[in-house]
Amino acid sequence: MTGLRSWLACRLLLGAGQTAAVVLLVFALTEALPSDAAVALAGDQPDPGRIAALRETLHLDRPAPVRLGEWAAGLLHGDLGTSLTSGRPVASYLAAGFGPTLLLAALTLVLLVPAAGGLGVLAARHEGRLPDRLISAVTLAVYAVPEFVLGVLLVAVFALRLGWLPPTAVGYGDDLLAHPAALVLPVLVLLARPVCSLTRLVRAGMIDALASPYAAHAHRYGVPGTRIRYAHALPHALGPAVQQLARTVDWLLCGVIVVEALFVIPGLGTVLMNAVTERDIPVLQGLAVVFGCTAVVLNLGADLVTHRFVPRTGEAA
Repeated sequence: MTGLRSWLACRLLLGAGQTAAVVLLVFALTEALPSDAAVALAGDQPDPGRIAALRETLHLDRPAPVRLGEWAAGLLHGDLGTSLTSGRPVASYLAAGFGPTLLLAALTLVLLVPAAGGLGVLAARHEGRLPDRLISAVTLAVYAVPEFVLGVLLVAVFALRLGWLPPTAVGYGDDLLAHPAALVLPVLVLLARPVCSLTRLVRAGMIDALASPYAAHAHRYGVPGTRIRYAHALPHALGPAVQQLARTVDWLLCGVIVVEALFVIPGLGTVLMNAVTERDIPVLQGLAVVFGCTAVVLNLGADLVTHRFVPRTGEAA
């Protein structure tokens, strides 16, 4: 128990350091941008007086360390800043785009975990035989197809040619759950590559676990094969898969820009693209910090789950 507490304390300190590094890196990168927000807001033929007034309003005339301290202090109180173009709080942009992105991520995960786990276990049970070769070949082929290409192919076949599904989410607003047909193609595109990578990781972990001495001993003592696979081998095969799942969740929650742009879904990816187009630096900073902190939290959670199922992995780390 003491070892678990010390391990958890080390991970929390590491997460805090990573969060601070994310904040510093985001501020440094936005400071290094060649464009000036005041010049961008002043228009095509900016007046020097207007630029100076905008710089004063946006506090761009203050030294960078002062602005970093004020911004970091605001982050500690949940204040992500204010948009330069609309004057709205950055948090409102995130709240508007978080719903559709979270819905897509949740639907993808609901299908991803059982599909990848089932296919990985099936391939491991039939190692070297036809089911294993078929699953390995299909997952490798699908994983090699970029999301944009796969999305275009699905739209061309199921939306334009067959007319079974809508090609985009245009006209459905933010309430996508009330129009499930508009979610089918985006979820399939989001599901394709993660299910392939997780299937291969579960397969490899299951093969190693089933070939281990404890599995052989269990067989000799008459333990049923189903219990060996799911109660003993599968938990030991979950370590790499959980780490990959955490990266997948981070990828989904941070807004899959290509998929949201292709199917015109008003999620976080769309918010990010609009902020880049409008050179809205506070929105970019807020999104980057949220994305970075989300990755830190998810990785900490994945480390905890991995340590729970495979303690030797956590000790080695």
